[in-house]
Amino acid sequence: MVLPFLKKVATALWGKFESKEEIKKFGLLAFIFGIIIGVYWTLRPLKDGIFGAVVGFKGYQPYAKMLSLVLIVPLLILYNKLIDKYPRQKVFYILCGTYGAIALAFYFLFSMPEIGLSNTVASPTRIIGWLWYVYVESFGSLIVALFWAFTSDITMPEAAKRGFPLIFLFGQIGNICGPLYLTAATFGFATSAPIILILACLMFSLVALLWVFMRVTPKSQLTGFEDVAKEEKEDKKEAGFLDGLKLLLSHKYLLGIAAILIFFEIIVTMFDYQFKVLVMNTFSVEKDVTAYLSQYAVWTGIVSTACVLFGINNIQRKLGMAVSLVLMPIIIAFAVIVLRVSPVIGVAFWIMVVSKAINYALGQPSLKQAYIPTSKDSKYKAQSWIEAFGGRSSKAIGSWVNTFGGASYYLMMSSVISLGITGLWVFIAIYIAKTYNKAVKENKIIC
Repeated sequence: MVLPFLKKVATALWGKFESKEEIKKFGLLAFIFGIIIGVYWTLRPLKDGIFGAVVGFKGYQPYAKMLSLVLIVPLLILYNKLIDKYPRQKVFYILCGTYGAIALAFYFLFSMPEIGLSNTVASPTRIIGWLWYVYVESFGSLIVALFWAFTSDITMPEAAKRGFPLIFLFGQIGNICGPLYLTAATFGFATSAPIILILACLMFSLVALLWVFMRVTPKSQLTGFEDVAKEEKEDKKEAGFLDGLKLLLSHKYLLGIAAILIFFEIIVTMFDYQFKVLVMNTFSVEKDVTAYLSQYAVWTGIVSTACVLFGINNIQRKLGMAVSLVLMPIIIAFAVIVLRVSPVIGVAFWIMVVSKAINYALGQPSLKQAYIPTSKDSKYKAQSWIEAFGGRSSKAIGSWVNTFGGASYYLMMSSVISLGITGLWVFIAIYIAKTYNKAVKENKIIC
C-alpha cells in the first residue's frame, strides 16, 4: 500500500520514470548527493564558527573570502589537468579521497591544546583558521561542481526533469540531517574537532559509493545528450589547462550561466555577512555560534525539502525554463527590500533560509539542466571555472562591498547594488532559456 502511494506521489510531482534502471540510477545518485550536501552543510557552520573562534570574524571574514578566490585558481588548474588525464569517476575518487585526508589532518590539528580549538584567544596570526576557511570554500566549489558535471554528462534532458528533483530532494535531506545531528552539542563534545573526524569518514565513503554506482548502473543509463561523443571525436584537439576558461570566455551561453550564478552569490554574500555579524554579536562561544548557524542550515534544508515535495520543480517542468530562471531574481529583489527595511537577526535568518532554499529547490536544478545541451568540455572544464572561480570571485565582490564602513552607508550601498543586479539578471535568464529551448528542440550542442 505504501510503495504504490509513494510512486503515485512521485509521478505527480516529477513525472513518470521510464524504467526500474532509471529509478535505480537516480536513486543512487540522489543518495551520493545527499551525503555530499550533508557533509557540505555540516562544514558551513563549522567554517564560520571555527574561523570566528580561531581568527575572529568581523573585519577578517571578507578577506578570507578574497583569499579563497586567489587560491582557487591553482586548484582549478590542477582539477582541469586531472579531467584531461583520468576518467571522470577517477577524478571524483581522487578529490574525495584527498579532501577526506585533509579533513583528518584538520581533526588532529584542532584537537591540539595550543593551536587547536581549546585555545580560545582569537588572532589573525593563527594560520590554521585561514587554511580551514579556504578548505571548506573549495570543497563546496569543486566536489559539488564535479558531481553535477558527471550527472549532467550521463543524463538526457527529459530524464533530467524527472531525476534532478529527486537528487535535489535527497540533497535537502542531507542538508537537514548533517547540521542537525553532526554538532558538538548533539554528542556532548567540548569542541567541534571530533565532528571533523566524522566528516572525513563520510568523504571516504563517497569514493566507495560512486565505485558501486559505476558497477551496478547499466551502460544504457550512462548515456548523455545525443551527438556529444560524435562531436568530440570530430573536434579532438590537444588539451590545455586553461581550456575551460577559454571556452567560458568565448561563448555567450556559458557567460550567461556564469552571470546568473555570480549575481546570486554577490547578493547572498552581502546577506550572509550581515546575518553572521548579527550572530557573532549575539553569541560569543564557538560552540554556540556553530549551533545557531546549524539551525539556519537545518531550516534551509526543511524549506528546500518542502519546496521539492510540494512540486516547485513543476514550475520548470510545466511552465518552462524561462519562468523558473526569471522567478529567482524577482524573489531575491523582494528579499533585498525586506532586509533593507528590517535589518535585525530574526529577519536576516529567514531571508537567508528562504533565499538559499528556493535557489536549491528551483534555481539550481534549472541552471544545472542548462548544461545538458553542451559538450563534455563545457560540462566539466567550463563548469568548474564557473562554479569555482565564478562563485569565489562573486563572493569576493560581495565581500568587498562588506568592507564599506558605517552601518547605514553599507545598507544603502548593498541594497542599490543588489537591486541593480537583479534587473540585469532577468534579461540574462530569458536569453539562457531561449537558447536552451532551441538547442533541445533542434537536438544540437550549444558549445
